[in-house]
Amino acid sequence: MGIATSDDAGVFRLRDDLAIVNTVDFFTPIVDDPYTFGAISAANSLSDVYAMGGVPKTAMNIVCFPRKELDNEILAEILCGGAEKAEEAGVVVVGGHTVDDPELKYGMAVTGIIDPRRVIRNVGATPGDALVLTKALGTGILATALKRDALGARAYAAAVESMTTLNKGASEAMLRCDVHAATDVTGFGLLGHGHGMAHGSDATLEIEAAALPLLPDLEALVVAGHLTGGCKRNRAYLEGKVLVAPRVPDALREAAYDPQTSGGLLIALPADQAERLLDDLRAQGLASARRIGRVSSRREHWVELG
Repeated sequence: MGIATSDDAGVFRLRDDLAIVNTVDFFTPIVDDPYTFGAISAANSLSDVYAMGGVPKTAMNIVCFPRKELDNEILAEILCGGAEKAEEAGVVVVGGHTVDDPELKYGMAVTGIIDPRRVIRNVGATPGDALVLTKALGTGILATALKRDALGARAYAAAVESMTTLNKGASEAMLRCDVHAATDVTGFGLLGHGHGMAHGSDATLEIEAAALPLLPDLEALVVAGHLTGGCKRNRAYLEGKVLVAPRVPDALREAAYDPQTSGGLLIALPADQAERLLDDLRAQGLASARRIGRVSSRREHWVELG
C-alpha cells in the first residue's frame, strides 16, 4: 500500500502473515516546553501506524536544530520527551539524524509490523456504518491561542494531555471490532480526513455537529479569532466537497476544519458494534470518544456536517 488513496502509512509485505508499516512526521514546536514538545511529536509520529492497525517497533529521530541560537540542553529535553513516549509505546529508538537549521523541528520515522490480512485502510467505509471519533477536537485553535498568550491553564493542560495520549489503546480497541475503515485526524482536520475516507469509499459521511467532542474553552477562543492558517487552507481546499449546514455554530464548524496535532482516530464500523467500541475506549480512559455520525450512500457532497 502506497500513496494511491493517501493511506496513513505505507505497508510492505514480507510474508503472507507479516508486513512492515512505514511512516514519518515532524514539525515545529507547538508548545514552549521542550520535553512536552518531544512527547507530542513522538505521539503524533507513532499515530499513523496505529491508524493502520499496526504495532510500532522502532523509530529514528529527525531533528532540525539551530545550534548557534539554542542550548544543547533544549535538544536533550526534546529527545528525552520523545524517547520516553516511545518507551511507553514499546518502541525502540534506534538512531536518527540531525541537521543545523535556523528553524527547530522534531519528529520520527517509524517502522511497525502488521498482519497484511488485517490492515485497516482509510477506505472501505460502508453505508450504514457508524462513525466514531476517539479524541476531542481543537488542538490547532488552542495552540494558536497559546502562541498569543491567550490560553488558560485548564485548556492548556487538556490540550497537552490529548496530544501526548498515544492512539495505541484506540487502535487495539478497534482491532477487536469489524472495522471497515479508519484514519487518524491530523493536519487536514476532521472534514479533510473525512473527505479522504468518503472519497476512497465512494460514500458520504454524515457528521452530527452537536456530537463533536471539543477541548475546553474552544468556543470562546473561536469567538476571539484564534484560528489557524491551516484551518483556512482546509476550508478553501474542501470548498464544494463538503456541505456545512448554516445552523452549525461557529465553534463546531471551525473545530471540524481545524488541523489537529496528534489527533484521534476516525473509525467506520458496523453500527451494532459502535457502543461496544465506545465502552472499550472509555474503559481505557478515552473519555472524549464519541459516536459522531454515520456513513450513507454517495450524495452530492462527500461530507455533510449538520
